[in-house]
Amino acid sequence: MKALLYNTPGGPEVLEYIDIPDPTPGPRDVVVDVAATTLNQLDVSQRNGWFTMPGFTLPHIAGMDVVGTILSTGSDVTRCKVGDRVVVDPSLSGVPEGSKLAGRGDIYGALGIIGANADGGYAEQCLAPETHVYKIPDAMSWRHAVVFPTAWMTAHHALITVGKLRAGEAIMIHAAGSGVSMAAIQLAKHSGATVLATAGSQKKCDHAVELGATHVTVNRGTDIATWAREVTEGRGVDMVFDHVGAALWGASMFSLAPRGRLVNCGSTSGDTATIPSLGFMYHMGIQILGSDPYHYEEFAPAWELYCSADFQSSIDSVYPLAQGAEAQEKMIRGAFVGKIVLEP
Repeated sequence: MKALLYNTPGGPEVLEYIDIPDPTPGPRDVVVDVAATTLNQLDVSQRNGWFTMPGFTLPHIAGMDVVGTILSTGSDVTRCKVGDRVVVDPSLSGVPEGSKLAGRGDIYGALGIIGANADGGYAEQCLAPETHVYKIPDAMSWRHAVVFPTAWMTAHHALITVGKLRAGEAIMIHAAGSGVSMAAIQLAKHSGATVLATAGSQKKCDHAVELGATHVTVNRGTDIATWAREVTEGRGVDMVFDHVGAALWGASMFSLAPRGRLVNCGSTSGDTATIPSLGFMYHMGIQILGSDPYHYEEFAPAWELYCSADFQSSIDSVYPLAQGAEAQEKMIRGAFVGKIVLEP
């Protein structure tokens, strides 16, 4: 099969589109004929060598979001069959014995993740445990399905499981042009919350309104906390959904209402943040919550919700897999709104 991989850290030029052996399933595995995958920030961070997940090895095939048709199955597979259209849960918690990917389920340790520290979707075929593939409705396109695993599961876990977002609350969501924030905007709106969104450009803000945001602002040069209080009639927001980190950390805290929750699931602007006022934090009862990896049991109900509701997939562009380096360069420039898709 063809795969886009790299053997050494570096820029986009280290990506090689080459022939490698086809994967073979263990007794409880399936091989997926990949129809589409997407780009995530981790793809670039690991390729550059800025950060690597525990268990990461070279050569590496990225691609945490995988959809396609089951090409072959192991001898003990009973949950699915050859020809099924499926989406893959990339998190390797809950993998049974008999799968080649078993034994990597410690969500607070060296958690296995397809496309992060196991071979992923930047290839024509991808190995997955039978327990981690879910049927795609006949009417759903590959491109609508492929945006779900990483972005929507990250957002769903942070907002619902960790943040316990409730109807009637106000939530502020940063980086509104990213895939995970677009998912968060829609999930928050679906939950009955009022959504405030910030982004780096007016174009991204306008798209956030299309997705369900009530209030938007460009976060370059804006006093975010003052703006948040103005549009909430002085109260502030009940939750901030943040994966930007350092750049907006102080503004996020001061935007919160009494007993507000700052839910963090990333650090794209830096890994070190300073609490701007301990007095504000303890007097206002502010909670800072880290959004840990989702559990295996969360994927199925979140996927069912995605299939049943009228959500937008928000795809920016589609590239052939062979042009994956060009696609990654576009992501690095920030010249996108939504997910960038690769198709073998």
